[in-house]
Amino acid sequence: MAVPERNAVKHRLDRPGLGLGLGLRNCHFEHIVSNWPEIDWFEAISENFMDSGGRPRWIINQVAERYPVVLHGVSMSIGSTDPLNFSYLSKLKALAKEVNAAWVSDHLCWTGVMGINSHDLLPVPLTEEALQHISARVLQVQDYLEQPLVLENPSTYISFSDSQMSEPEFLTELVNLTGCRLLLDVNNVFVSCFNSDTDPQAYLDAFPYDSVVQLHLAGHQDCGTHIIDTHDGPVRQEVWELFRQVWARCNGVATLLEWDGNIPAFDACHAELLKARNYMEAGHIQTADPRPQPESTGSISNPVDFLVPQVMDSSVMEHR
Repeated sequence: MAVPERNAVKHRLDRPGLGLGLGLRNCHFEHIVSNWPEIDWFEAISENFMDSGGRPRWIINQVAERYPVVLHGVSMSIGSTDPLNFSYLSKLKALAKEVNAAWVSDHLCWTGVMGINSHDLLPVPLTEEALQHISARVLQVQDYLEQPLVLENPSTYISFSDSQMSEPEFLTELVNLTGCRLLLDVNNVFVSCFNSDTDPQAYLDAFPYDSVVQLHLAGHQDCGTHIIDTHDGPVRQEVWELFRQVWARCNGVATLLEWDGNIPAFDACHAELLKARNYMEAGHIQTADPRPQPESTGSISNPVDFLVPQVMDSSVMEHR
């Protein structure tokens, strides 16, 4: 598929202010369906439900009747040289329609090659050639899904010596070429910039906020010489401070807390989520979804779904 000239694709952001959300994870299924907690919205890992029947599929449909749902994937592999997996996309499209997903997201990464899934989110070289390749694939995916694709900045642990632009520059060009939207993971900014010895402030100053429809917050593990994006603890203060700046630049964007390892009780996850209010300049976010819903609060994750970078034995990983 030919890639259009830069700035040729015009897009309009239909950006519902979903509010504060948490992940839909099976360790909290029982709590959710027994209490229907005060949470604005849920984010579900696409792969955890696409091939599931029985209780998981029943759960997500019950949730979707009461709350807005966003689908977030970890296996689209938009940066791979393998052909796009249309069997995967078919199941993703069906699930999105079934739960009336507000949007569908994945990561700016590749997850494998020659049909082998690494179960990790691998960085792409930030080159003109990669930009053209990924843009063409994004256009194909959007045509097939019949909606814009939302792409997240991944956490990275290496960078390519032949990269020709920064990640914010790459994402800006990708938006211009395809009309895709962006999910800005604030924790990933901190992790990637620490690991590459670059300035997170400069990263944020260059980011295309007009295309952001969602934010992620999470905890990480500081190993001294490097940081691993583990999602297994509270949000670190440095990340909260970056979130304060980001929120001021894209007020009202749907915000999600990720907690995917060593997961505490639902109420503890929710309390951590609500700390975001302390860093928001505006007050309570109003939802734009017409379905009747409870007020704001959250739910969270299953360690089976999550894969820390140095562990490679999980069949379905949680996103980072």
